[in-house]
Amino acid sequence: MAVRSAVSLGEASILTKLEKDCATPLPVLRRVANAMAADVRSGLSVDGGSDLKMILSYVDTLPTGNEKGVFYALDLGGTNFRVLRVQLGGKEERVVSTEFEQLSIPQELMFGTSEELFNFIASALAKFAHEGEKGHMQPGRTREIGFTFSFPVRQTSVKSGILINWTKGFAVSGTVGKDVVACLNEAMERLGLDMQVSALVNDTVATLAGARYWDDDVLVAVILGTGTNACYVERTNAIPKLSDHHHSSSGLMVVNTEWGAFSSGLPLTEFDREMDADSINPGEQIFEKTISGMYLGEIVRRVLVKMSKSSGLFGDSVPEKLFTPFVLGTPDICAMQQDTSRDLESVGSILYKLTGVKSDPSARKTVVGICDAIARRGGRLAGAGIVGILQKMEEDEKGSVFGRKRAVVAMDGGLYGNYPQYRDYLQEAVTELLGGEMSKNVVIEHSKDGSGIGAALLAAANSKYVQTPRFQS
Repeated sequence: MAVRSAVSLGEASILTKLEKDCATPLPVLRRVANAMAADVRSGLSVDGGSDLKMILSYVDTLPTGNEKGVFYALDLGGTNFRVLRVQLGGKEERVVSTEFEQLSIPQELMFGTSEELFNFIASALAKFAHEGEKGHMQPGRTREIGFTFSFPVRQTSVKSGILINWTKGFAVSGTVGKDVVACLNEAMERLGLDMQVSALVNDTVATLAGARYWDDDVLVAVILGTGTNACYVERTNAIPKLSDHHHSSSGLMVVNTEWGAFSSGLPLTEFDREMDADSINPGEQIFEKTISGMYLGEIVRRVLVKMSKSSGLFGDSVPEKLFTPFVLGTPDICAMQQDTSRDLESVGSILYKLTGVKSDPSARKTVVGICDAIARRGGRLAGAGIVGILQKMEEDEKGSVFGRKRAVVAMDGGLYGNYPQYRDYLQEAVTELLGGEMSKNVVIEHSKDGSGIGAALLAAANSKYVQTPRFQS
């Protein structure tokens, strides 16, 4: 391998063009925030009104901290599912205890019948419930469960939702077009399990509930992990598409934006366009493809391939492994950005281990520059998206967000939790957009694993046994 002493002109021009194409100066951030606010508004008016689905969760009661009793959560979002039990002790004791168990769904059940899948889940729930209650349940009281179901569902009430289609490798027959809560309730009845679903939610809504339990000022929840989504507390009179038949005594409802589908005004590069064209859903989920953990590493890999071919970044030939899509993950680019050694030895070893690339210090420095450009754009665009949601809320009711002492955005997901530079860029964009004074009132807070306990807390807040005060924004 030819050893280079400096960055070549070809590399420099590709890196300069990349930085220019994915730059996020304040005017770009403002354009994105304004477009997000407009899409949120249009999506609330009518289904299909914008790129954002703006799914109504029918959650109009959030936990307050007064809830007492034993409640369950079931989280089904992929090949694993988790059951959780939480004992709540009211305002003074709060969460007395939590226990959970994680189980895998056998491969054959992912292609089996609806009855087989829900029977399996119900029997795991029954085993968990019977083994661990230690007399906490009051006699004659049905156990209540919050069901986090992270598949496309058309929600019809807080405890019912029709499955639109399976994703993530599931092809279970007899469930599409059915109410998934009814499927689970029927399976529990077949087993004689005295348990009922009180709340059906997705993981983002559960995150908001988990954070709101501890902090009344939480208005928005965002997940930034492999994928991304955001939900927020909306006034029901600002949701034209909400049926007149739905009565909310709080006058509020949590709305799930599905913001990964947002696409207006985003600064895209040739590498984004190529990756999108090669994806299983071209032209869709563009915001997700620029800000979420699934894709950041892949964008970096595509830049490295071009640099290797056109300017010999890693010597005379391009290692075969570098052509493998998704060989470079977001955790890898994050790890490379944490390397502060003079010769960037960690960067060198990560590149070699994953792609067989042998690199010199100047090539490694270029690689870190690429990682930084992509992470900076991702974090700053995510920050602009958050401001867009807050901006829409404030436009509707002046002072409802920026007039408060605190407006809290609860964050969860591995990308946000584990990538410090990304996190900093997100905060930086929020501060730039809102200005120093106003941004002090907007608190971006890490709500680690809020979604796990959040579904159980929503079961408690919507319990048929407890009349808890309705939440206020």
